[in-house]
Amino acid sequence: MRDHVRLAMSGYRPAEIALEGYRDSAVLVLLHEQDDAEHLLFQVRSSSLLLHSGEIGFPGGRRQRDDDTLLDTALREVEEEIGVPRDHVDVFGQLDDTLTFSSNYRIRPYVGALSLGPREFAIDAGEVHELLAVPLAFLQSPAARGWYPIDRAGVVESTPAFIYREHVIWGATARILNRFLELVEVRV
Repeated sequence: MRDHVRLAMSGYRPAEIALEGYRDSAVLVLLHEQDDAEHLLFQVRSSSLLLHSGEIGFPGGRRQRDDDTLLDTALREVEEEIGVPRDHVDVFGQLDDTLTFSSNYRIRPYVGALSLGPREFAIDAGEVHELLAVPLAFLQSPAARGWYPIDRAGVVESTPAFIYREHVIWGATARILNRFLELVEVRV
Protein backbone atom coordinates (compact mmCIF):
# COMPACT_ATOMS: atom_id res chain seq x y z
CA MET A 1 0.00 0.00 0.00
CA ARG A 2 2.73 2.49 0.93
CA ASP A 3 4.55 1.89 -2.34
CA HIS A 4 1.30 2.52 -4.22
CA VAL A 5 0.75 5.82 -2.37
CA ARG A 6 4.39 6.86 -2.85
CA LEU A 7 4.12 6.18 -6.61
CA ALA A 8 0.85 8.11 -6.94
CA MET A 9 2.31 11.09 -5.09
CA SER A 10 5.62 11.10 -6.98
CA GLY A 11 4.08 12.20 -10.25
CA TYR A 12 1.49 14.59 -8.85
CA ARG A 13 1.78 18.36 -9.31
CA PRO A 14 -0.36 20.02 -6.62
CA ALA A 15 -2.37 23.18 -7.16
CA GLU A 16 -1.04 25.96 -4.95
CA ILE A 17 -3.15 28.96 -3.96
CA ALA A 18 -1.67 32.46 -3.57
CA LEU A 19 -1.43 33.46 0.08
CA GLU A 20 -3.05 36.88 -0.33
CA GLY A 21 -5.63 37.34 2.44
CA TYR A 22 -4.93 33.99 4.10
CA ARG A 23 -2.63 32.74 6.85
CA ASP A 24 -0.25 29.86 6.15
CA SER A 25 -0.66 26.42 7.72
CA ALA A 26 0.29 22.85 6.89
CA VAL A 27 -0.91 19.36 7.81
CA LEU A 28 0.24 15.78 7.30
CA VAL A 29 -2.02 13.06 5.94
CA LEU A 30 -0.31 10.21 7.78
CA LEU A 31 -0.48 6.51 7.04
CA HIS A 32 -0.04 4.38 10.14
CA GLU A 33 -0.05 0.59 10.20
CA GLN A 34 -2.13 -0.79 13.02
CA ASP A 35 -3.51 -4.31 13.45
CA ASP A 36 -1.95 -5.35 10.12
CA ALA A 37 -3.90 -2.69 8.19
CA GLU A 38 -3.17 0.85 7.02
CA HIS A 39 -4.96 3.64 8.85
CA LEU A 40 -4.98 7.41 8.56
CA LEU A 41 -4.34 9.46 11.68
CA PHE A 42 -6.72 12.26 12.68
CA GLN A 43 -6.98 14.27 15.85
CA VAL A 44 -9.96 15.67 17.68
CA ARG A 45 -8.92 19.19 18.59
CA SER A 46 -9.12 20.28 22.21
CA SER A 47 -12.32 22.11 23.19
CA SER A 48 -10.18 24.79 24.86
CA LEU A 49 -8.77 26.05 21.54
CA LEU A 50 -10.13 29.30 20.10
CA LEU A 51 -10.27 28.15 16.47
CA HIS A 52 -11.80 24.88 15.25
CA SER A 53 -12.20 23.57 18.81
CA GLY A 54 -13.60 20.04 19.01
CA GLU A 55 -13.25 19.56 15.25
CA ILE A 56 -11.40 16.69 13.60
CA GLY A 57 -8.32 17.41 11.53
CA PHE A 58 -5.01 16.06 10.40
CA PRO A 59 -1.98 16.75 12.60
CA GLY A 60 -0.62 20.17 11.69
CA GLY A 61 -1.10 23.85 12.27
CA ARG A 62 -0.05 27.43 11.66
CA ARG A 63 3.34 28.35 10.23
CA GLN A 64 5.76 29.94 12.68
CA ARG A 65 8.62 32.31 11.91
CA ASP A 66 11.26 29.63 12.52
CA ASP A 67 9.72 27.28 9.91
CA ASP A 68 11.78 27.50 6.72
CA THR A 69 9.08 25.75 4.66
CA LEU A 70 5.51 24.62 5.10
CA LEU A 71 6.78 21.04 5.22
CA ASP A 72 8.83 22.12 8.26
CA THR A 73 5.60 23.47 9.75
CA ALA A 74 3.78 20.16 9.26
CA LEU A 75 6.64 18.08 10.67
CA ARG A 76 7.09 20.39 13.68
CA GLU A 77 3.38 20.28 14.43
CA VAL A 78 3.27 16.47 14.21
CA GLU A 79 6.06 16.29 16.76
CA GLU A 80 4.42 18.86 19.07
CA GLU A 81 0.88 17.51 18.84
CA ILE A 82 1.32 13.74 18.77
CA GLY A 83 4.97 13.21 19.72
CA VAL A 84 6.28 11.77 16.44
CA PRO A 85 9.82 12.95 15.59
CA ARG A 86 10.31 14.14 12.02
CA ASP A 87 12.78 11.36 11.29
CA HIS A 88 9.97 8.84 11.90
CA VAL A 89 7.94 10.30 9.00
CA ASP A 90 8.55 9.38 5.37
CA VAL A 91 7.05 12.21 3.27
CA PHE A 92 5.71 11.11 -0.13
CA GLY A 93 4.52 14.43 -1.56
CA GLN A 94 2.08 17.31 -1.44
CA LEU A 95 -1.64 17.63 -2.16
CA ASP A 96 -3.57 20.67 -3.43
CA ASP A 97 -3.80 23.71 -1.15
CA THR A 98 -7.14 24.02 0.65
CA LEU A 99 -8.75 27.08 2.24
CA THR A 100 -10.69 27.43 5.47
CA PHE A 101 -13.48 29.92 5.08
CA SER A 102 -14.25 30.80 8.70
CA SER A 103 -10.66 31.26 9.92
CA ASN A 104 -8.89 32.36 6.70
CA TYR A 105 -6.15 29.74 6.56
CA ARG A 106 -4.48 28.31 3.51
CA ILE A 107 -3.68 24.69 4.35
CA ARG A 108 -0.86 22.95 2.51
CA PRO A 109 -1.37 19.18 2.98
CA TYR A 110 1.51 16.74 2.73
CA VAL A 111 1.21 12.95 2.55
CA GLY A 112 3.49 10.56 4.36
CA ALA A 113 3.77 7.45 6.47
CA LEU A 114 4.94 6.75 9.98
CA SER A 115 7.68 4.22 10.52
CA LEU A 116 6.34 0.71 10.73
CA GLY A 117 6.02 -1.06 14.04
CA PRO A 118 4.34 -0.47 17.38
CA ARG A 119 4.21 3.16 18.38
CA GLU A 120 3.43 5.17 21.46
CA PHE A 121 2.00 8.62 20.84
CA ALA A 122 2.62 11.56 23.18
CA ILE A 123 -0.52 13.64 22.83
CA ASP A 124 -0.38 17.35 23.69
CA ALA A 125 -3.59 17.62 25.72
CA GLY A 126 -3.64 21.39 25.27
CA GLU A 127 -4.18 20.95 21.53
CA VAL A 128 -5.43 17.39 21.04
CA HIS A 129 -8.36 15.81 22.86
CA GLU A 130 -8.14 12.43 21.11
CA LEU A 131 -6.13 10.71 18.38
CA LEU A 132 -8.14 8.69 15.85
CA ALA A 133 -6.69 5.93 13.67
CA VAL A 134 -9.27 5.31 10.94
CA PRO A 135 -8.87 2.28 8.65
CA LEU A 136 -8.36 3.14 4.98
CA ALA A 137 -10.70 0.33 4.02
CA PHE A 138 -13.48 2.06 5.91
CA LEU A 139 -12.73 5.51 4.48
CA GLN A 140 -12.93 4.11 0.95
CA SER A 141 -16.28 2.43 1.56
CA PRO A 142 -19.65 4.06 0.82
CA ALA A 143 -20.52 3.61 4.51
CA ALA A 144 -18.01 6.35 5.39
CA ARG A 145 -19.73 9.02 3.29
CA GLY A 146 -22.42 11.27 4.63
CA TRP A 147 -23.55 14.85 5.13
CA TYR A 148 -23.02 17.31 7.96
CA PRO A 149 -25.24 20.34 8.63
CA ILE A 150 -23.45 23.66 9.15
CA ASP A 151 -24.96 27.00 10.09
CA ARG A 152 -23.74 29.90 7.96
CA ALA A 153 -25.20 33.11 9.38
CA GLY A 154 -28.53 31.50 10.19
CA VAL A 155 -28.74 29.45 6.99
CA VAL A 156 -28.23 25.73 7.52
CA GLU A 157 -26.45 23.95 4.68
CA SER A 158 -25.29 20.37 4.33
CA THR A 159 -21.68 19.66 3.48
CA PRO A 160 -20.07 16.37 2.41
CA ALA A 161 -18.51 14.51 5.33
CA PHE A 162 -16.92 11.27 6.42
CA ILE A 163 -18.50 9.61 9.44
CA TYR A 164 -16.50 7.22 11.61
CA ARG A 165 -18.29 5.89 14.67
CA GLU A 166 -19.47 9.01 16.54
CA HIS A 167 -16.98 11.29 14.74
CA VAL A 168 -17.74 13.53 11.77
CA ILE A 169 -14.90 14.66 9.49
CA TRP A 170 -16.05 17.65 7.48
CA GLY A 171 -14.89 20.97 6.02
CA ALA A 172 -11.30 21.42 4.87
CA THR A 173 -10.27 18.07 6.38
CA ALA A 174 -12.95 16.22 4.41
CA ARG A 175 -11.92 18.01 1.21
CA ILE A 176 -8.25 17.07 1.76
CA LEU A 177 -9.20 13.48 2.58
CA ASN A 178 -11.43 13.18 -0.47
CA ARG A 179 -8.65 14.46 -2.75
CA PHE A 180 -6.17 12.04 -1.19
CA LEU A 181 -8.50 9.08 -1.74
CA GLU A 182 -9.19 10.12 -5.35
CA LEU A 183 -5.54 10.66 -6.13
CA VAL A 184 -4.12 7.46 -4.76
CA GLU A 185 -7.16 5.34 -5.65
CA VAL A 186 -6.70 3.48 -2.42
CA ARG A 187 -7.17 -0.25 -2.81
CA VAL A 188 -7.34 -2.04 0.51
